[in-house]
Amino acid sequence: MASFDQYSTKYKSIHMERRNGILQMTFHTDDGPLNWGGVPHTEFSQVFVDVGSDPENRIIIMTGTGDIFSGPPGTATGAPKRTPREWDQTYWEGKRILTSLLDIEVPMISAINGPALRHSEIPLLCDIVLASDTAEFQDSGHFMSGLIPGDGMHIVYPLLLGLNRGRYFLLTGQKIGAEEAKSLGLVNEVMPQNDLLHRAWELAEQMAQQSDIVLRYTRVAMTLTVKRQIQDLLGYGLALEGLGSADTMLNQG
Repeated sequence: MASFDQYSTKYKSIHMERRNGILQMTFHTDDGPLNWGGVPHTEFSQVFVDVGSDPENRIIIMTGTGDIFSGPPGTATGAPKRTPREWDQTYWEGKRILTSLLDIEVPMISAINGPALRHSEIPLLCDIVLASDTAEFQDSGHFMSGLIPGDGMHIVYPLLLGLNRGRYFLLTGQKIGAEEAKSLGLVNEVMPQNDLLHRAWELAEQMAQQSDIVLRYTRVAMTLTVKRQIQDLLGYGLALEGLGSADTMLNQG
């Protein structure tokens, strides 16, 4: 079991606060919008284990900082180019980011405060997904940047959008704005950014009226299908992504 005092200040890219069993995780880089990279990749593979191991957490809210949920846009020059041995850490962490997120046994709410251009599958795996009217979604870090989308994007977007729309999204670099995301079923509610966290807390406090057992087991029941797909397909996808990364390195070497 983990305790809030042990992990709440442990991570460079996640601020945490908790009131009445509701934990808010705010992603950031140096107190500004989250810039995806090695530090978040490592920390996200560990933080959900800590959060999920704390019995005092009854509801989780995740959000970003400022006007952007996650970025910056990916580029071909910024895409990782690694040997298989170097990719091993990425493979290990990549599996645990999503498996440990889905192993959290309490309801999760994401409040997407702006563009989610990198790893938007993380907030989309929450049980309730709220978005500001400035939010947009894009997989800028993979295929359009010369990298195979094998780290969960290949599972989550076809699952949420449908097979053909999901593949189109990943292959073309499509951007989906907030209202379109709502109409496609990616998000549940769209609102002005200033109202986002208030609404997230309102929903969290509403759900927190249920017992711990009802909260936990409802989350468990509702994640079974996606957990099965992640378990079956994520490791293979990450291995394929690693082969693509090594191939790019060799071709440019």
